[in-house]
Amino acid sequence: MGTPDFAKVCFESLLTTDHEIVGVVTQPDKPKGRGYVLMPPPVKESALANGITVYQPNTLRDESFIELLKDLDPELIVVVAYGKILPKNVLEYPKYGCINVHGSLLPKYRGAAPIQRAIIDGEKTTGITTIYMEDGIDTGDMIEMYEISIRPEDNFETMHDKLADLGAYALLSTVKVIESGNVKRYKQDDSLSTYAKKIEKEDCLTDFSKSAESIHNQIRGTSPFPLSFAFLNGKMIKFVSSFLTEKTSDKPFGTVISLEKGNIYVSTGDGVIGIDGVLPEGKGRMKATDFINGRKISVGDVFTLQK
Repeated sequence: MGTPDFAKVCFESLLTTDHEIVGVVTQPDKPKGRGYVLMPPPVKESALANGITVYQPNTLRDESFIELLKDLDPELIVVVAYGKILPKNVLEYPKYGCINVHGSLLPKYRGAAPIQRAIIDGEKTTGITTIYMEDGIDTGDMIEMYEISIRPEDNFETMHDKLADLGAYALLSTVKVIESGNVKRYKQDDSLSTYAKKIEKEDCLTDFSKSAESIHNQIRGTSPFPLSFAFLNGKMIKFVSSFLTEKTSDKPFGTVISLEKGNIYVSTGDGVIGIDGVLPEGKGRMKATDFINGRKISVGDVFTLQK
């Protein structure tokens, strides 16, 4: 049971084993783009390409899904970024339980956006935890945990891909240990838990009164999607990439202090941040150099929180 690319990587790792995959459950197709064309989830595309039957129920709480579950009769349910909460009767159905691959070192960063939140918070490490699922959100007993560094140059995209690969490895290891009958369960310490709520628009508004490091973490934690933003001369500009610099400034925060070497240097609450990739309103992604060359920005301009 899974939906996005993260889940697809885990699903495809299961295809390399001799286990029988009796079915794939994923979210319904969703309209995308200007034409609102219905697009299948990545897991669905992969499953169909590999000859696995796909089910896309609107709800898991009606009788028809329970009948489907009885027909499929899975011994183990693997859940990876599915996007729906499993009701108790589903959680309790499989002989070997329901397991989940989660992109954090639980109990930290339970919830929908663990990868992005860890980067935004300036964490230096994150990882994968496999758990037995229960009624709460990512609260079940832990099975295995794998740690990975968050490097200064990492953003949401690079960490997503690294963790997807690590998640696939952790999943195969966890399934193997469950199959062996020697699985151990470890209770989570709820007192250490944090919650990684879904990234909303307000999480992406860039406040240059904050420290350069926190702004840099926000930019890389929301890149390549949904992207952090501020307003410049009445228009929204999104930030694709940034870097920390030793430059200093006595200008008010948000002020463009330099366009040296094709980068946009902006004063912050405690220094200066360099921006080298942008997405201007109504345009495509571009290097800061191209935005500067188009004369869309000047030294002395100020990034603001409102138009």
